[in-house]
Amino acid sequence: MVNVCRFIVAPTFIFSGFVKAVDPLGTQYKIQDYLEALGMGDALPDWVTLGTSVLLAALEFILGVLLLFAIHRRTVSKVIVVFLAIMTAITLWLALANPVSDCGCFGDAIHLTNWQTFGKNVVLLAMAVVIMLWPLKMLRFISKTNQWIVINYTALFILAISAWCLYTLPLFDFRPYHVGADIRAGMEIPEGEKPPQYETTFILEKDGEQKEFTLDEYPDSTWTFIDSKTVMTEEGYVPPIHDFILETVDEGVDITDSLLSAPGYTFLLVSPLLENANDSYFGTIDQLYEYAKDHGYGFYGVTSSGDEAINRWRDLTGAEYPFCHADRTMLKTVIRSNPGLLLLKGGVVIRKWSHNQLPELDEKSLPLERHELGKLPEDSVPRKIATILLWFALPLFLLTLADRLWAWTRWLKRKKGAKKGQGARSKGQEAEDMEQEADIKEQGAGSKEQENS
Repeated sequence: MVNVCRFIVAPTFIFSGFVKAVDPLGTQYKIQDYLEALGMGDALPDWVTLGTSVLLAALEFILGVLLLFAIHRRTVSKVIVVFLAIMTAITLWLALANPVSDCGCFGDAIHLTNWQTFGKNVVLLAMAVVIMLWPLKMLRFISKTNQWIVINYTALFILAISAWCLYTLPLFDFRPYHVGADIRAGMEIPEGEKPPQYETTFILEKDGEQKEFTLDEYPDSTWTFIDSKTVMTEEGYVPPIHDFILETVDEGVDITDSLLSAPGYTFLLVSPLLENANDSYFGTIDQLYEYAKDHGYGFYGVTSSGDEAINRWRDLTGAEYPFCHADRTMLKTVIRSNPGLLLLKGGVVIRKWSHNQLPELDEKSLPLERHELGKLPEDSVPRKIATILLWFALPLFLLTLADRLWAWTRWLKRKKGAKKGQGARSKGQEAEDMEQEADIKEQGAGSKEQENS
């Protein structure tokens, strides 16, 4: 019973931690949603919420691996019970108050309702309690002398994954704007389904006074854009993409349909907040704009920031490309980088780049129709999974195999020596033999005396 519970709880923790680790910004956004629901949206700086995101993912992943290998059985089982007790209490609050629609426990990989999440945590907590009550019943896969290798390698691996995905983009993109996605198809509503009704409200300012306007009430250019928000006014079938709306900054013209239906290429420089955008690569961005202009491709900056931030960005970077306004949450979903670059063709996402890995295209570069970057990449999810298994699962498997063979060999040698009457052994040798024999038989948890030995 203990080991059945262990083999359910451990993979759940490993999967939950991993999908958070490959998307640290997504977990950070979810933490910020929780803080806003509690009225503490500005209580913590971004670096604190981002650090919490990385550490939370690492903690879950490491606990899952340690539980799977039965390392520090007593301590790990107790920590997991405490962790799940806290999460169960939080998800009960979410289920009752419903401040956010998705807890984010599995990132964007799996979406559960708040009540489903609470039920899942209750089941996991019950299993974790069973493990905690009889931790020594867990079969060990690796001897104590080599457990430090598993601990250190696991921590190094998961932190490196988070750092790499922060520098580039998430290794696995579970969102509806992934490379290869057709945005127009994602916005379609099946026949017979009733579409939900949304209302977009614009917050504008004039002479120090802020007012809210709907799209039909949008005033003249003497008003300064501050922010926008989109809310559902009537429930219905919600397509995967439902808030992709782009409006020009100057005239407030909706260019969404024309942009998605354009047969050629379009670059979108996406920045949810220009105030926090990294401006280190503005030279490369301006060069890309010149490349797009020379070949007749569209190029737009897309942000939720107001006119003041856009003008500051233009003054700082010398940007000449036009800007569009869009919903901030939607832009955070489109790409996990600020700014990030999106390449569209006919409404299909062809490529995505972090600001740290922008493509180098200039007047000497081939047009995208003949360039490799103008085609969908060949990398696939199975290949990425195989890479992860090669770098993490395979080394741990080989370590476990070597450890078991080594322990088995030592046990056989001592058994053979004992039969030949090769002298009496010291009590220390006998204790060591007991541990090796327990490891070989994978019965190291059978008794407290074996554990102490």
